[in-house]
Amino acid sequence: MSTKNLPVGTEMTDVTKEQLIADFKVVVADAEALIKATANQGGDAIAALRTRAEESLAVAKVKMADAQDELIAKSKIAARATDEYVHDNPWKAVGVAAGVGLVIGLLIGRR
Repeated sequence: MSTKNLPVGTEMTDVTKEQLIADFKVVVADAEALIKATANQGGDAIAALRTRAEESLAVAKVKMADAQDELIAKSKIAARATDEYVHDNPWKAVGVAAGVGLVIGLLIGRR
């Protein structure tokens, strides 16, 4: 994954975590659907497998929620730090925003 398309100040790990959480939610939903689809299947082996899968999904959901909470907390800290910096250095923030706008305008104008 290239970092040139990321928003300014975004770390690669944050984007990767967000994508991992989104992908993991899809996997969990698919696994739950599979468990429900095999609910009417008989046999001790299938019942034991279903029980293990349900336990694993429960643990995975907790870990996913923890990772999501950590990501939200880090995002809030970064937003707070950015807000404080802009309030402490308003002209620098305006200058940086104008510079970024100029560069984007130049890049768009070349197309």
